[in-house]
Amino acid sequence: MTQGVPVGQSSGPTRGMGVRFISLLCSVSVAIGGGALLLSGATPAAADPLGDCTPTKGAVVAVDFGHWGGGVVRGCDATPTTGYDLLHVAGFTTTGTEHDGPAFICRLGNSQFNSGTQYPTSDQEACKLTPPATAYWSYWLAPPGQDYWTYSPLGAMSQRPKDGSVEAWVFGPTDPNGTSGGPAFTPAQVRAQGQTDPGDHPPVVEPAEVNLTAAGTWLKGLLHDGDHIYDEGSGSANLYQTARTALALAAAGGKSDTLTRMTAYLGAHTDEFAYPNGIGNAPSPTGAALLALLAESTEGDPHAVGGHDLLGDLTKSTCTAEALPDCVGKGDFPAVGDVATQALAVLALQRAGGPVPADALARVAAHQCRDGGFSPTLLRAGETCSSSDPATTPYATIVLERAGGHDDAVAKARKNLRGAQLPTGAFGAYPGVTAGDVTATGEAAQALRLLGDTARADAAVSWLARQQTKAGGFGFDEGATDPEIFPTWGAVIAGARTDLATLTTKRTVPPTVPPTAPPTGTPTKNPSTPPSTGPTPPWAAGEGPDLAKGAAFLTDRSRLKQGHYYETVAGTGFADFGMTIDAAYALAATGNDNASLRGLVDFLDNQGKDGSTSARTVNDWTGVGSSHAAGGSLGKVAVLAQAVGRDPRKFAGHDLVAALGGAVCSAPSSGTDRSCPAKGAYRSAPSVFSQSLGVIAQLRAGQKDAAAAPVAYLESLQHTDTGAWPSLIPSTGDSEVDSTAMAAMALDLVKDDKSKAAVTKALAWIATKQLSDGGFKGASGDSVNSAALAIQGLSLDAAKYGEQIKKARKFLAGQQNSDGGFNVAADGQPGSDVRASTQALGGAVGTSFGTLSRDLSGTKPQPTTAPTGGTTPQIVTPGGDAAGTPAGGGSLASTGAQATGLALAAALLCLAGWRTVVVARRHSTEGAQR
Repeated sequence: MTQGVPVGQSSGPTRGMGVRFISLLCSVSVAIGGGALLLSGATPAAADPLGDCTPTKGAVVAVDFGHWGGGVVRGCDATPTTGYDLLHVAGFTTTGTEHDGPAFICRLGNSQFNSGTQYPTSDQEACKLTPPATAYWSYWLAPPGQDYWTYSPLGAMSQRPKDGSVEAWVFGPTDPNGTSGGPAFTPAQVRAQGQTDPGDHPPVVEPAEVNLTAAGTWLKGLLHDGDHIYDEGSGSANLYQTARTALALAAAGGKSDTLTRMTAYLGAHTDEFAYPNGIGNAPSPTGAALLALLAESTEGDPHAVGGHDLLGDLTKSTCTAEALPDCVGKGDFPAVGDVATQALAVLALQRAGGPVPADALARVAAHQCRDGGFSPTLLRAGETCSSSDPATTPYATIVLERAGGHDDAVAKARKNLRGAQLPTGAFGAYPGVTAGDVTATGEAAQALRLLGDTARADAAVSWLARQQTKAGGFGFDEGATDPEIFPTWGAVIAGARTDLATLTTKRTVPPTVPPTAPPTGTPTKNPSTPPSTGPTPPWAAGEGPDLAKGAAFLTDRSRLKQGHYYETVAGTGFADFGMTIDAAYALAATGNDNASLRGLVDFLDNQGKDGSTSARTVNDWTGVGSSHAAGGSLGKVAVLAQAVGRDPRKFAGHDLVAALGGAVCSAPSSGTDRSCPAKGAYRSAPSVFSQSLGVIAQLRAGQKDAAAAPVAYLESLQHTDTGAWPSLIPSTGDSEVDSTAMAAMALDLVKDDKSKAAVTKALAWIATKQLSDGGFKGASGDSVNSAALAIQGLSLDAAKYGEQIKKARKFLAGQQNSDGGFNVAADGQPGSDVRASTQALGGAVGTSFGTLSRDLSGTKPQPTTAPTGGTTPQIVTPGGDAAGTPAGGGSLASTGAQATGLALAAALLCLAGWRTVVVARRHSTEGAQR
């Protein structure tokens, strides 16, 4: 059997910045029997057969060799685990860089193109250091139901492909946010089995697009006072219509002032909409579900809407028995009589990533009819479905598809949806009718797109586009000329090629904006007074940055997710364990919020899980207990344990001291293994910063003999002429303030003559690098991070370098904003950055990582709390204190002399996936990996 895929061979002319992409003009036929296929007709390679992957099973990866005159090669992994394994199981070969290891995909090859030659070839790219931003393999994702590419926020080793997803690798330039340089082909063109299953024949219609701008304008015109729908019949606001309209506007235009006003209005009326029976009683499933879905779609927090944990209350309200009041059956949400509302409530819980009551999900599944559709009304025990409802089936299908484990039910529902679609692309209001219904079509298109039936979903959208009225809205029936609000909601979401399960206003990491929110928390009487730990400071109380305001900025719940961790990229749920530990270091140094510090430490020590689908712990970040354990990350966690009085031999369920000792290289690695550059280096610790953290951890643990080889290797990296250290391992010959300060803090613990001399020489070199404004130059310019580390280093001899220290602290004070956070650099874009703020606070006190100590006795375990803010737009009660600063905010806190444009891109690509890789930082991600 052959499969037509509308992707052709490489076109002749180059595109953009020299990347030659494939032409989309030719169709080819490829044999399903192979696991990798070249979209220009070559014989597939022997790997997982491509036919093993379907739109609901397995994952597909597509690699574009157009830069070298080839086409797109596609492969399948029927049981995907990671993006890295997906490449290899699909028949591709990869090579990493000598600096970053195998996780950074530097070369790619497949037998279906030029006999498996890997590209770029060695004469084009040496693959020793991170490639430039103008020529590297960028990584793109399209999960089930998404028909656009998203730049991956994670490296391939951490990315977990879902069944039905497709991934792509493209060689060429990108910008740091992944808004350019993406694939020239669409996800639909490379998904499993093309766009449909073999044998399926979707409607063939003339393509058309819904005019989202016109639809959005019409919906906005219905708003009363610009923020809600006014119910003329009752003389008050219609909150149900307001919420549904807000969801449609989120799909039509993304973030907007109108959407922000609407979410704020709904937040202020949460009690009325979600708790009509009074606070303390079960919430309205309709109100709670819609508000939660709106929060999840607009980067808000469904656990903190109008002062309520909607999802927590919704979960607690689940009926435990059929006989309870307002319960039709066990697992129902109270007072719900229809399957669609039950499904929406379950979907709201699913989108938050938390547990979904098994009985609630089972109730949705139990209403499937013999024809594969779903009953419109909830049934009691013993009752059976008599007829399915086209408007209910899509929601139930979406919920069961997202839940997993319901393959048979989803397959039947999918067959029902396909069978119900008319030749025009529309869906009827009832089974058997021949005229299209806008509501049913809009909802069915959403489900089909989530299932991977892109061609059918597009046909439905094309029909919807032809039903759009001149005013911009949609009527109920085919050919209607008068717009109505109800059918317009689903038509707009479908027209935006999304669905309620994946709708989001977020596309890329937002840029830094100057802070406007007032600081949270109450400053101490003398906020700059250092704690009792560390050296005697050469500054007076009140001089330098405001430590209390800085700590309040870091611990604000709009940034610190669940009060326990920061995210790598806002909204992903993936914890940035490196930056979380940096924040703990900062709080330990300042002593301004021991309660929050206890919360961070407990989260890490108790192996708390982040909000990602893979539920990662700090052990996944360090790789402890695996062959990929990273010395720098192990050292970083161990130093935190030591600083707060925890036992590093019993932290997060592991003996970190023993693991660190096991990560010491006995000899350089050989062949393709680049994890050990030399004897005494730590495995997979590619920077002086990482090496220094490992040394500090071992020496603080009393492991002087075990640390001898790492100490010797660290000493060997010092430039004998200047006393400075390079940023990277192996050395690239540069000299960097950050690495030099860190190495000096490590060697200061050795206490022998050789180390003392090395430290003395290092501090003298650092002092010569101070700029006239008190700062120090790093990769980001006049760097906050470099100044902070310089203070820590120079404080090893505070008596000698007191003036330089005071000048650097004055520089930091000048970079602190009104919200307590810090800029990345004096000559960079203004705006508070979380990573820069952790580094600024930790360094401002001057305490070495070798002596950092904070007594947490008297503190209590901190409850997991939901953030009160987040990236706007968000649902808040007007007059509340939710901060509008994006989590993470701004550009990366870059330091290191060799950071390039790709450094920022690599920070997003590799964060968490490469454990201690310092790709972006040189140390632009040192806050994440240092």
